[in-house]
Amino acid sequence: MKMIKAISVFLAICLAFSGCSFFKKPSGESQSIIEGEGELSADIQITPEIPEESSESSSSEPEIEEPPEEEKIENEIGSLEELSPYFAEFAGLGSEQIPWGPGTNFDETGKPVACVGLQKDYGKWDTDFYREGEQHKGKVYLTFDEGYENGYTPQILDVLKEKGVSAVFFVTLSYAKNEPELIQRMIDEGHVIGNHSARHPNMTKITMEEAYAEVADLHSYISENFGYDMYLFRPPEGAFSERSLALLQKMNYRTVCWSFAYADWDPANQMEHQKAFELITRSIHDGEVFLLHAVSETNTAILGDVIDHVRNQGFTFEKYLP
Repeated sequence: MKMIKAISVFLAICLAFSGCSFFKKPSGESQSIIEGEGELSADIQITPEIPEESSESSSSEPEIEEPPEEEKIENEIGSLEELSPYFAEFAGLGSEQIPWGPGTNFDETGKPVACVGLQKDYGKWDTDFYREGEQHKGKVYLTFDEGYENGYTPQILDVLKEKGVSAVFFVTLSYAKNEPELIQRMIDEGHVIGNHSARHPNMTKITMEEAYAEVADLHSYISENFGYDMYLFRPPEGAFSERSLALLQKMNYRTVCWSFAYADWDPANQMEHQKAFELITRSIHDGEVFLLHAVSETNTAILGDVIDHVRNQGFTFEKYLP
């Protein structure tokens, strides 16, 4: 009886001490401490204790990272005072207008033979007749000239938005002043605003100071009123000289000509839809630069079909970056 009582007392003492840290197995240990040695056995591993998450954090949805916004392109063109010292250097370049056109002869890759030669001769002044290089393989570029609004640009923008295509809209100063809502929509929907000069002159028939003003006046207006810096220039009439290309390059502009265009600029003389479609899509090529006029009813009507056809040929429409 005494023995049973002693055992009961001993068990009670053990239970009393079971809440003490001496008897508890350290959190995370794979084995207990060997009593009397004060050390862990050789194969024991300690796992750091990880605090439990609060119910609030565990029940919330994982945070989804938003894709980064497209980086804004900045273009400081320099003042007339800063650039005028270069005018003497430009005077040594040809001032005559270079006659050119894409023509109707194509090489084995589908590029106009004339544009291949022009790119070789004038590409050194950051000029594109088509976009040259491996990085432009399988890509094409869609551009529109906007001298005035004929009511079709909103429909064109609707199609581009539906198809997910970014285009370049080359505008004049009068267009920017008369159509601010359209300019803002172009910017908001991810298109590129290009400089088509302030007053649309032949750039080879004016002085260097006048040519500077044609670019700078529009550049400043768009920057001040829309917070947007232009970086692409399309010469009115496609007229350029070595001297005008050099000036544009010094103003940090890229001159954009084209490897496809057709007679679409006269609203009173529009080509039949199917004929225009066949003409536009007859020789799609790597780095192609399409020039279309936004005053054209035909272009507006067939634009969606043209985009679909070009994509079905394995090409993608790319945003025109510097």
